[in-house]
Amino acid sequence: MDSRNNHLPPGVEIVASLPEATAGIPAGAEARTVRVTLAPGDPGAPPHRHPGPLFGYVTEGEILFELEGEAPRVLKAGDAVFEPGGDVIHYQGANNLSDARSQLVVTMFAAPGSPVLTVVGEEELAARQHLRVARP
Repeated sequence: MDSRNNHLPPGVEIVASLPEATAGIPAGAEARTVRVTLAPGDPGAPPHRHPGPLFGYVTEGEILFELEGEAPRVLKAGDAVFEPGGDVIHYQGANNLSDARSQLVVTMFAAPGSPVLTVVGEEELAARQHLRVARP
């Protein structure tokens, strides 16, 4: 256990900390807790954006996660995830398992009334293709 957390009671653990994550929170934002449950093999939402940053945790299974400018990676139960929101495209958030569901819970910071996600069109995806990182 990290020595910075010695003051915490037994059973309480800080899984991840990103102090820089607050920079993208819009003024007057609300915090939204969102649970995403994906059936076996579910490809998830099409490429999209979120209105503000989100921080979350995979609670079950495995998520194939791809964010613009980053290589796709598999997040497993217990892994934390961060997205800056705004202009960055979230390409994939698929269930990496074909035989079990996967789930993550995120807290998103966004202006009240803004959509949880906005799908990105084919024309913009083509124009930003150069920002996508190939899978290793």
